[in-house]
Amino acid sequence: MKLWSILGNSQRLDGGAMFGNVPRALWERWLPPDAQHRVPLACRALLASPLNGRTVLFETGIGAFFPPRLRERYGVVEAEHVLLRHLAEAGFRHEDIEVVVLSHLHFDHAGGLLAPWEEGAPARLLFPNARFLVSRKAWERARAPHPRDRASFIPELVPLLEASGRLEIVDGPHSPSLGQAVRFHFSDGHTPGLMLSEVVGPGGHGGLVFCADLIPGRPWVHLPVTMGYDRYPELLIDEKRALLEDALARDVRLFFTHDPECALARLVRGADGRFATEHEVAALKARSLSALHEGSAA
Repeated sequence: MKLWSILGNSQRLDGGAMFGNVPRALWERWLPPDAQHRVPLACRALLASPLNGRTVLFETGIGAFFPPRLRERYGVVEAEHVLLRHLAEAGFRHEDIEVVVLSHLHFDHAGGLLAPWEEGAPARLLFPNARFLVSRKAWERARAPHPRDRASFIPELVPLLEASGRLEIVDGPHSPSLGQAVRFHFSDGHTPGLMLSEVVGPGGHGGLVFCADLIPGRPWVHLPVTMGYDRYPELLIDEKRALLEDALARDVRLFFTHDPECALARLVRGADGRFATEHEVAALKARSLSALHEGSAA
């Protein structure tokens, strides 16, 4: 099995919203803002092939489905569907993907499922040969959003996924499509049913976990750091602690979707008990899981 980090469209979002109760004097050191107080964010996917005999894409980023007015509102930088270009650079087309795993259905994680916006054209799904995996709670939330996060969902996406006949609802730690190769962890602090995918290493040790919005990037590894977008910050911190304790015990690497400079890192804990990262990797290009743990990725 080989692994690639695949960058999609990038975003710039309000730094205060991204860092919740962290004072600006701190967060602006971690991610310097622009003149509009927005910080740079990646929308990074993980590609694994073959994984349980399939070509698997974990998330699709924000994509290019927004019309220009909304693209500007939500800070999407590029007009083209960047994920498709970077998939091609890795040697894949969207038609080659057999499984798409979605941590949840907020637009910055699932928008890349849709074709780029065209004036007057209806929304349509890409990835015609893929099964789409989403947790039951996340699916139910997308079908009936709360007013607080309704704007985070794409109204057209739910009926398109239902009509595809390729939707796979995940209820437990494993799924029919991916078997024992991927273990799912669940979190409700950011949004109900957030699904964190662990590519399982030999004997359950040394894999990697797609941290999604539980831990968007390196600054959020520190337990007290949460986002203003989080639904229940205190619950999220407890869930984050449990995931990190487990990852540390089993030497599981952390994969970040929103960190603009780091795709993968090793988790460490200092003498003061604070979680941090080391052996940070900017990008993965056809790397094996064992190579990541030998420190040979680049």
